[in-house]
Amino acid sequence: MSKAVSCGRDITCVPDLPKTIQLAGQDGFDFVSVPLFHPRYKREYFIPGYTRPGPATRSDKVINSSDWSTLAVTKLSPWIQLDSKDDTQRRLSEKAFHEELSLAIHLNVPVIMIPLTSGDCANLARCISRYLLQSNHHIFWIKIPIKSPQDELSCQGQANDEDPWEWWNTLFTLCSQNKKLGVALELCSELPPLSKVDRWCGEPLKTIVLSTDLFMNNKRGYPVLSRIHQAFMEKVFKLDVQLLLTGASKLEYGIPSYYQYLNHIYQSRPSRSLIEKFSKGYEDYLQNPLQPLMDNLDSQTYEIFEKDPIKYVQYEKAVARALTDRVPDEMKDSTTTIVMVVGAGRGPLVDASLRAAKSVDREIRIYAVEKNPGAVVTLLNRASEDWDDRVTVVSCDMRKWSAPEKADILVSELLGSFSDNELSPECLDGAQSFLKSDGISIPCSYTSYLSPISSPKLYIAVSGCKEKDKAYQFSHYETPYVVRLQNVHVLAEPVPCFTFTHPNYNNPINNERYLAMTFDLKEAAVLHGFAGYFDTILYDDITLSIHPRTHSTGMISWFPIFFPIKDPMYIPASSKITVHMWRVCSAKKVWYEWCLTEPFKSCLHNPNGRSYWIGL
Repeated sequence: MSKAVSCGRDITCVPDLPKTIQLAGQDGFDFVSVPLFHPRYKREYFIPGYTRPGPATRSDKVINSSDWSTLAVTKLSPWIQLDSKDDTQRRLSEKAFHEELSLAIHLNVPVIMIPLTSGDCANLARCISRYLLQSNHHIFWIKIPIKSPQDELSCQGQANDEDPWEWWNTLFTLCSQNKKLGVALELCSELPPLSKVDRWCGEPLKTIVLSTDLFMNNKRGYPVLSRIHQAFMEKVFKLDVQLLLTGASKLEYGIPSYYQYLNHIYQSRPSRSLIEKFSKGYEDYLQNPLQPLMDNLDSQTYEIFEKDPIKYVQYEKAVARALTDRVPDEMKDSTTTIVMVVGAGRGPLVDASLRAAKSVDREIRIYAVEKNPGAVVTLLNRASEDWDDRVTVVSCDMRKWSAPEKADILVSELLGSFSDNELSPECLDGAQSFLKSDGISIPCSYTSYLSPISSPKLYIAVSGCKEKDKAYQFSHYETPYVVRLQNVHVLAEPVPCFTFTHPNYNNPINNERYLAMTFDLKEAAVLHGFAGYFDTILYDDITLSIHPRTHSTGMISWFPIFFPIKDPMYIPASSKITVHMWRVCSAKKVWYEWCLTEPFKSCLHNPNGRSYWIGL
């Protein structure tokens, strides 16, 4: 059974904190959200000679320190207005803000929740930044409504420029996109359009605030959410957010019934797909792309990719189809097809080819070509123990091998997350010298795709990837990363980038590429980089894909690739993004360069391969 939902109870006024925590726990909640000071307790710092007798708030000893650090989220007093136009109110708010945050840090509470009510928040950002610098162990939840209260004006025909995402983006930008800032997103009865809702999936969502007013009664009198709200919850559950229930019970079954329902929809969410199970723990985790041509892969890496339940099934289908197309039934008893598996690894494509031949009753002889000496040992063992005399193992770089005969079918799995980033074009161009003039290459073509994305989480992760041995101090922003995308907002549909076909009979062969791609954005967003995908035609109509729209269900071999940009770029609504991408080749290496020219200009990333390249 999966774990229960993590849900807190928001309390407006707390006369007895220990009892409040106890009752919340009995109702199923994991923590409480409470004010540090009474909501109506205002300070009189600037009244000459005035002093208020007694303590300002409760003692920290009302609960023990471990309860403060695990069970309590503290809230800023709602009357504090750090960006008030009234100077006295602003100064009073500043002093109260520092008093409350200092006390919260003293109590060692894990989270401090601060409301954000407008985009006029420069002073709030300044005050928060002070504590972001001072405190290493505290997280700040910025409570934001998903829809501005002023939206009601637009429903009545009045102009409305209020967008809570813009408020958040202003604050987050002014605070340098600090990773200790998160969003507490407060839902409303009518959600904004999907294009606006989806933007929050790229932000650092920490909790979803749900008022009891959002719930309806079902036939049995229990609380339920609308289908639209349920769909939203299903979307954000993937981001491992917590929930926070606020408001009084409107039903006879009381507050526990709300928690039970929230836990029910959490437990009832669709089970994880195979790729979600496989990638658990790797969501938004940056990995350097493999370079199997320059570096020899280890046994563990081979083992991981060999577990793919889809890829080798598709290869088997492709080889079987190619065999039947090449050798008609009347010739099958007198014809032996030469299959060369180049980059054979530990032999999964050899197995797939042998299974394919058996399934269509065709005779084949296989050459398994592999440059990795460790993998060759495995191939030689398998050749003697599993494959009899049907497979000849060749320990050689496919580009340098002098084959004793020509191949009918050339099979390889040299593709990377961006299709060509493991140098499949260069390898197969070299290997095609031992392919017959009418021979078949599997795969026969592959195409890369790009789409713009927003993800503060990925950008913060890239910012922490500085490498001491790189000459250029911003090399980490000029390096693509393989990553399982999750806390990401895709700003536009992917578009095709580079395509390669095999065999490649162009003369001369040129694998350099350049393309300018334009994307139309409906809503304002912050651009942090580009996600790369690919699809490939193995043979005929048999394909593999990590393109989001055509992803091969169940395939786990490839995650997308992420091309960051050095400086996040705010893109206004109804704008165009134009990105330029180059694939550049030299005698010893291949690399990508990229830049933007619309709606604003960026620097050229990775010129001359100064930060990242793939070795030949």
